[in-house]
Amino acid sequence: MSDIVEKATAFEALHGRGTAFFLPNPWDVGSAKMLKALGAEALATTSAGYSFSRGKGLAIGDVMRDEVLAHAAEIISATSLPVSADLENGYGDSPEEVAKTVAMAADIGLAGCTIEDTTSDPDNPLYDKEFAIERIAAAVEVVKGLDRPFMLTARAENYLHGRADLDDTLARLQGYERVGANVLYAPGLPDLDAIRHVCNAVSKPVNVVAGIGLPDVTMEELQDAGVTRVSAGSALSRVAYGAMVDSMAEIMKSGSFESFKSAASFGKLAKLNQIGGA
Repeated sequence: MSDIVEKATAFEALHGRGTAFFLPNPWDVGSAKMLKALGAEALATTSAGYSFSRGKGLAIGDVMRDEVLAHAAEIISATSLPVSADLENGYGDSPEEVAKTVAMAADIGLAGCTIEDTTSDPDNPLYDKEFAIERIAAAVEVVKGLDRPFMLTARAENYLHGRADLDDTLARLQGYERVGANVLYAPGLPDLDAIRHVCNAVSKPVNVVAGIGLPDVTMEELQDAGVTRVSAGSALSRVAYGAMVDSMAEIMKSGSFESFKSAASFGKLAKLNQIGGA
């Protein structure tokens, strides 16, 4: 338990040190160890990256809660770093089910988790704002009962579902802040001006995902805009899988193995796994 508290406290401290930090998202044990060896200060799971690794779809329900938590537990045990988990919409519509998911996340030793306001209904992809706030409030009550910090991140998903409404996005984030969310997150914001506007309108740390849009934006620019945490989402897994896809396409097209020249060596990968291990 002391190890869990120590990691939770360290994760909380990262959000309050006054400089932005990068939160990479491993998709398996090996990538977790390597990311630690490469300088990560904390880790977060990626539901999409994990789904790719398991050959599953990306819809809510394609990967069930128990499997996601088992995967998170593997990442936790792989390194000594704090780990936050992408828990999608909490694996249930009701506030009570969201609270149960957050309690289960805390029980396995996670230092935080992310809950989004997305339904599983393509015709109505977002929960009503007030109900979405109620769901986060139920999660906050669980966090309040813990004996350690737990960074609960609340996500407003408007921009990922074709609803480019900054006012509603901000109203959702402010509602999540009001009921006690520790970190606020609106993936897909279109530019630095929108990000800066969000950061200025709330007092809690803001997470921005670097893997969705914003290709030319730097960590320094995001920090200057007020961002506390920059996550990769599924981007690192897509970089890895993208290299494989491109390599295979070239082999099938031309028979050339030229792309193998950029492959990491056996020794380098083995060393990173050794350095990054728990």
